[in-house]
Amino acid sequence: MSSHDLYTTPVTTDTWNVQMAGQARFSWEYDDGRDRLLGLYQKGKDKQWDAQKRIDWDIEVDPLNVAGLPDEFNPLLGSDIWEKMSQKERDEFGRHQGSWLFSQFLHGEQGALNVSARIVQSVPDLDSKFYAATQVMDEARHVELYGRFVQEKIGMYYPINQDLAKLLAESLEDSRWDLPYLGMQVMIEGLALAAFGVYRDLSTNPLVKQLLAYVMQDEARHVAFGRLALKDYYAELTEKERAEREEFIVEGCYLMRDRFQGREIFEQLDMPVERCLEYTNNAPMYQLYQSLLFTRIVPCVRDIGLWGEKVQAAYTDMGVLDHAKASLDELMHQDEEIAEKIDEERYAAEVAARKEEIDEAIAVGGTS
Repeated sequence: MSSHDLYTTPVTTDTWNVQMAGQARFSWEYDDGRDRLLGLYQKGKDKQWDAQKRIDWDIEVDPLNVAGLPDEFNPLLGSDIWEKMSQKERDEFGRHQGSWLFSQFLHGEQGALNVSARIVQSVPDLDSKFYAATQVMDEARHVELYGRFVQEKIGMYYPINQDLAKLLAESLEDSRWDLPYLGMQVMIEGLALAAFGVYRDLSTNPLVKQLLAYVMQDEARHVAFGRLALKDYYAELTEKERAEREEFIVEGCYLMRDRFQGREIFEQLDMPVERCLEYTNNAPMYQLYQSLLFTRIVPCVRDIGLWGEKVQAAYTDMGVLDHAKASLDELMHQDEEIAEKIDEERYAAEVAARKEEIDEAIAVGGTS
């Protein structure tokens, strides 16, 4: 069965075509570039990995609760809607939640793949082109592994969320070279990184933990890249140019906040959409989750210099302004350490299992 047949809502077999504007920029300056960007490029080369080999695909996943989350993470828990649902309906709701969430992760990664390829063309500096080229490979790997995960472990896809589609299109359609950076590296990647982190930390399924931790190890470099490349450029902007970018940030952040409401799930299952959204938006767990989604974006936006009154007012309205105090460097370092720890634990377990096999073989040999 093709992936096309596994969509909850029929999707066109044609490609989604976004008309891109701007120029492909060549640089004839082959001198050494900025040390931090070149260091990130070297790290990008060193940290390449194979999604077929590094992920333990044999681990089983419950398609009704993909991440193995506690009941408290259900935004409808305790509502009259949930109380009236049969167990079969609750199970179906759980499956659709997992399908919708990981489908959006998958579509976002394909967006990142296309945008990072665009950045290679449009960015004027050769050191940025070098790093962006490693990100293209990273994003291809992420599309590969999320695609396999959704198809093999859940068996159902959701179409792309329209808020995500709108921000992707706006990032690609603008002729200014920095807008794909701002839309993708700062907002879409920043929000995805925070969402991955929430599910990585709460998930009780080892496969889901692996997948998210390893993707986050890559994404930490991507956000750092956008931050480095834009900080220098935005320091030179005029007030008018900076105001235009800040307007883009404000609109994009509201779109991204609304992206994770899951409206499509309620629509697909013919549930009372507005009442479900009301319960979701008022659920303490969802409000905390929504706030956590901005832990990476807010300090990054502050750091690159787009910190005018409109941006701060928007973050105050969203209740996320306090995230500006966070250290992005510490968060990124933590993401890398968690992925490395999972690798160490898996390696130690493999060594222990191998030792046990050898000990058993020796014991059998000694009695024969």
